[in-house]
Amino acid sequence: MKQKYFNDAIVGNGKLTASFSKTGELLRLFYGSIDYKQFIEQFDVGVKVNDSAMIYLHNDINNLYDQKYIKDTNILQTEILNTYFNLQVIQTDFVPMSENILVKNYRFINQNNIDLKVNLLAYSKVLTNINNDTCGFFKEDCLIQYNHDYSLCLFAKEKPLSYQINNASANMMEGKIGGKDYIGMSPDSAISYDLKTMKPGEEVNLNIYVYINDNKEKSSHELDSEISRIRKIDIVKEYEETKKYWRKYSKDFDKLALEKSQTDDRITKIYKRSILLFSLLTNQETGGISAGMEVDEDKTKCGRYSYCWPRDAVFVTRAMDILGMKTEVEKFYNIFCQKTQSKTGEWQQRFYTDGRLAPCWGYQIDETASVVFGIYEHYKKYKDKAFLKNNLKMCENAMSYLQKYVEDVIHEKGKFLPSYDLWEEYEGVSMYSMASIYSSYQAMVKIYKSLKSVFENNRLKVEAVHKKIKALEQGMIEIKEYCFNHFYDETKKTFVRNADDKKMDISILGAITPFEMFSPQEKNIQNTIERIHMTLRTYTGGYVRYEEDRYMGGYNPWPIANLWMACYNLEVGEDKKALENFEFVTNSCSEHGFLGEQVNNEARKPAWIIGLTWSHAMYIIVLEKLKKKGLL
Repeated sequence: MKQKYFNDAIVGNGKLTASFSKTGELLRLFYGSIDYKQFIEQFDVGVKVNDSAMIYLHNDINNLYDQKYIKDTNILQTEILNTYFNLQVIQTDFVPMSENILVKNYRFINQNNIDLKVNLLAYSKVLTNINNDTCGFFKEDCLIQYNHDYSLCLFAKEKPLSYQINNASANMMEGKIGGKDYIGMSPDSAISYDLKTMKPGEEVNLNIYVYINDNKEKSSHELDSEISRIRKIDIVKEYEETKKYWRKYSKDFDKLALEKSQTDDRITKIYKRSILLFSLLTNQETGGISAGMEVDEDKTKCGRYSYCWPRDAVFVTRAMDILGMKTEVEKFYNIFCQKTQSKTGEWQQRFYTDGRLAPCWGYQIDETASVVFGIYEHYKKYKDKAFLKNNLKMCENAMSYLQKYVEDVIHEKGKFLPSYDLWEEYEGVSMYSMASIYSSYQAMVKIYKSLKSVFENNRLKVEAVHKKIKALEQGMIEIKEYCFNHFYDETKKTFVRNADDKKMDISILGAITPFEMFSPQEKNIQNTIERIHMTLRTYTGGYVRYEEDRYMGGYNPWPIANLWMACYNLEVGEDKKALENFEFVTNSCSEHGFLGEQVNNEARKPAWIIGLTWSHAMYIIVLEKLKKKGLL
């Protein structure tokens, strides 16, 4: 598979999601849910001008590019100017809210002083394997690539000039495709359209539709009528309706109402893009939140990203609450979390956003603790006791599991498997994990107290709850003592992330914010912060996750680390330092306002995973804190 490590832009409607390169190349196409299933291995579009060979729109030395989102929308526009022929192509990609089709609109403008005869060619290679064998055929002027479950259809209203089913890649460079096969045992096919001869200054418009059919819902016989229906759609109207929808969506959840005259344009860009990104990466049925658009299907550099980690999602729901996305947050807890919790009370490492278990390589105890913490955080926003009551049993099951885990750890019984730390690299007991459990104990105590009026007429329930509260409060004392005894290094006079490697780690801050196990005023905490500054801050002012962090081959700062430090600095009144942390992240955004997982220290741009939901969530959390303090 062609390696495509950076999704520069994303469009979608919650059911169909597509990502693009900065030159407008379609990289990935998900349909069914936002993280499954991905269809595209390679999708190339090019033109043959007069007697030229193929000019790839997204990769040609003579092309100049300018890409942008239509303001406050998930509609992407890529302007391509081929300087050799002076042919301008304005490509607009969007997914209508009411139709599960990717619309690729091409507007060609002849800026030359000679006639240009233009043919457009589109090449599609669909992901395939022995259990997902993909073939192609041509029917009703439509190129159809199909497997057992789905069919991908490529067509336009116009009649095509030619098509090729088998081995289409062999002829693409010449710009001439053709074949007599009605059907072929091949995952790669191509179709071309004749745009006729364009006079100087003349414009030609062409819409290419990419439609994915669920074969269980519509048979191959019904597909013909569906394609005919799509061809009759008023695309101009759909474009306007889609633009109107996203602008209203962006406005409805603009709860921070940043003042343009007082706010850096980049801050506003990241803020608005965060609102729009959360919608694209949240499963509308279950509330599951994807960590990011996939970048590495073959796992050549990582273990993949397009899944829902409950812990990551809890940070995102905190940001969503700031934006007023109450319905989305409650879907996550009421549907996704209830669906994915194990009978024994815990949550596994990660899931597909539809709630099915995703590939894992261990378990992380903080996934379970974070959900309980997150439920109370949401309750604090709306004070909805019905929400707490609906999730009480789920929380109690989680706490039962966590209490057994804590007892096992403190008394070193060894009954539980070692838990991975926050970064999924160290197996054992870590300070962040224990702090997250502490916060879940604290949250559970507050949940019981908040529901006191619900229990007050049931004496036995009141007594049982009172007993549970006492056990949780005692457990909080024991967890805190354990952390002092195991994670405080007397030599360094600081806390460390675990008792084995004793490294400094930005996640130690979790014990202060948001989990509130330690006060930032404590001397040993202040010593720890000073050592974090000395060991984790790079020459650019950005913070890496931990000492000798070499993930992805570089010593790169992470937006999460810098925003975490901003939260701490705001907590202790170091507002200037907090603004510096925040500014570092703001300056690292992509042209479209996306934040990455990492920041390239030299280029100060995203280095990996563009559009990481956790990064965007932390940005919104810090942004609200800055605004409340009057710092923006």
